[in-house]
Amino acid sequence: MSSIRVLKNFLAISRHKSVAAAAREIGLTAAAAGQQLQQLEADIGIELFDRTKRSMTLNHHGRSLVEPIQEIIARYEALGSGFKSDLSGTIVLGALVSTLMGAFGNTLNELKQNYPELEIKLIAGLSNNFLDQVIEGTLDAAIVTESPYALPQHIRWTELYTEPMVLISPASKNKKVSSPKELANELPFMRFERNTWTGHLVDQTIRVNKLNIKEGMELNSVEAIIELVRQGLGYSIVPKLANVSWDNDRQLKISTLPGKTIYRKVGLLEKRKHSRENITQEIKKYFLDEVTAKRKTTP
Repeated sequence: MSSIRVLKNFLAISRHKSVAAAAREIGLTAAAAGQQLQQLEADIGIELFDRTKRSMTLNHHGRSLVEPIQEIIARYEALGSGFKSDLSGTIVLGALVSTLMGAFGNTLNELKQNYPELEIKLIAGLSNNFLDQVIEGTLDAAIVTESPYALPQHIRWTELYTEPMVLISPASKNKKVSSPKELANELPFMRFERNTWTGHLVDQTIRVNKLNIKEGMELNSVEAIIELVRQGLGYSIVPKLANVSWDNDRQLKISTLPGKTIYRKVGLLEKRKHSRENITQEIKKYFLDEVTAKRKTTP
């Protein structure tokens, strides 16, 4: 019978779609990780991945095993939990890199301080990719932007916080340029990738504010866009991340948009029933407490 380590190895390979990448995550050599996968497939009696020279993708047999294996690992890690902290074991979370620069980064720090027995594994990526991974069960949950599309019935998204979409431009242009219209004449627009959920919010902001833009580069990183704008290579519309010192940034200017402010809603994406609900409930409680505290201090 396969050990817990072998089962964890299977989940890591299913997330990374690579034996070598999974091996780095769990501290094995690629050869050892490959042997463990072969052992699991031999124990079960069936192949779990479709293999090519460059990648490995879960087949339907593998996908059907992800959730039961996660449940086995969660139950194993819960053994003796009465002698440890309330939250322990491992949770695998998808997270937009920009959320780690926002309010969610503070939450992770708080959780680790309050629950030292809890291990949080973070996978960086994009919201639309995370949805598939949560459905497949290779992620326990993900911190993502609100989907512009209807979600499957067995998936839920809980809003945690909001960030206004703002127009940013290089401070070096401030003396020459004072409006979005003038910016469009002077600089190309640095656009967040169109087919992402944040990309939809950028398009919505452009439409409601009736902005005319001159297309420049298209990127899938808020952080990269901010840095390119600092260097004077263009201007952009991005979410106002909570942990960025916007007011102290001498290379960057935030301009008021002429019309309606659009907000990026950031929340927790998860199955309605899953084995790590005690941890995701604590994450949601943290933000609920934050909102309640703010309301009490707001006149």
